[in-house]
Amino acid sequence: CRGNRWMAIFRNDRDCEMFLETLGEAVGRCGWRVHAYVLMGNHYHILLETPEPNLVAGMRWLQGTYTQRFNARHGECGHLFQGRSKALPVGREGGYFSAVAEYIHLNPARVRGFDFAGKKLEDHVWSSYPGYVWKRKRAEWLCVDEVLSRAQLSDMDFGRRGYRKKMELRMKDLAESDEPWK
Repeated sequence: CRGNRWMAIFRNDRDCEMFLETLGEAVGRCGWRVHAYVLMGNHYHILLETPEPNLVAGMRWLQGTYTQRFNARHGECGHLFQGRSKALPVGREGGYFSAVAEYIHLNPARVRGFDFAGKKLEDHVWSSYPGYVWKRKRAEWLCVDEVLSRAQLSDMDFGRRGYRKKMELRMKDLAESDEPWK
């Protein structure tokens, strides 16, 4: 989902923290399973599973509640998001689920100005990726097992190192050519 008129929906770290706190509340209210997320200034991506048919109601609550909190914090009023959230169904068959998780985790590296030589993906703390490679940085509601198991890895030190290596190779591909990620 994007900010209204492509404007920032996260102005600073406190906004990002507030969004993740609100997302955690939505997970508790709706029973969602969040597999990946990234917050990117004027938009965010979430790969989530809805065991109950409550995506629309849950997203309405998530975005409405965050908008109210954002507006109260910044002394503003009105719309924050550009329309409804966009949802694409992702089946468990084939490799699309893994591709979506990788797309989300690589999103910070896809922005212009990313210094491939000087930065690591885990430097972008407003992503689920650091929780994949550093268990201690993981939100309690983040579900990593599905993505790791699809990469034939586990949520153990060795498996987390394997996921980091896989994503570093993907970043190398991205640095050499953006074409495969369009």
